[in-house]
Formats: sequence, C-alpha cells, structure tokens
Amino acid sequence: MRGLLIIGHGSQRDAANATVRTLAAELAAEPTVNTGTPPAWGAVEPAFLDVLRPNIEDGYAALAAAGCTEIVAHPFFLFEGKHTARDIPRALAAAQAAHPHTTWSVTEPLGLHPGVVATVRARIADRLPGPPGNQPSAG
Repeated sequence: MRGLLIIGHGSQRDAANATVRTLAAELAAEPTVNTGTPPAWGAVEPAFLDVLRPNIEDGYAALAAAGCTEIVAHPFFLFEGKHTARDIPRALAAAQAAHPHTTWSVTEPLGLHPGVVATVRARIADRLPGPPGNQPSAG
C-alpha cells in the first residue's frame, strides 16, 4: 500500500502550519470526492521539517503503522534548496531505518510547474481592476 507524506517547513505561524495539514486532508479525500473511486493513497499524513510535530519521522511512522510500505514524500516547498536536496532525504532515510520493510521516494518541490505558473497568473488577476483592455493606461 502506498502512503503520501506532505512535508512543510514548519512555522511559528499557526496559519502556515494549518495549510500543510489542510493540503494533506484534501489530498487524502480528493480521489474519492472527484471520481468516486477509492483513494490512490492508503494514508496521507502531514509532517514538518522543523519547529513542530509531527516531524518527518512521526509522519513516516504513522504511514508505516497504517500498513503503507511505499512512502511518497512531497516537500510542499516552492523551490529546491538544502532542505529539499539534503535535509528531507536525510530525515526520510532515518525514518526508514526504523521501518526497514518500507521504501520511499521524494517528489520535486513546486518550482515552475505549469500549475504553479497558472496559479500565479490567477493571483495577479485577482488584484487587477477589471478585464484586460479596461486597465488604465500608463503614461
């Protein structure tokens, strides 16, 4: 069975941490809600690299306890850096050591995925006063 671990950095701001937890909950429910088919994931857990719990080892352990043997970790980070390239894989390897019957893989961070670019365009459009062509002219 496959499990999904959504990894946020962790923040002193509760709202930032709630975003990671909400994303995990939505991904857990999405396949059933949208298609009526069983979820693609046996379990989905949120986890945090730093600041608070559940940390990566806690989240990984919860997935293993739910019967997941293949763990897909998604760093909910905008771009690649030391956390996504080094810290998260190191924490996943340490977590796997406690659950040797499991394997893990890690996705790329969000980066410039076309969905991210479309979302950025939508956020910008949200702030523009009306449809294109009705903008005040510069000059």
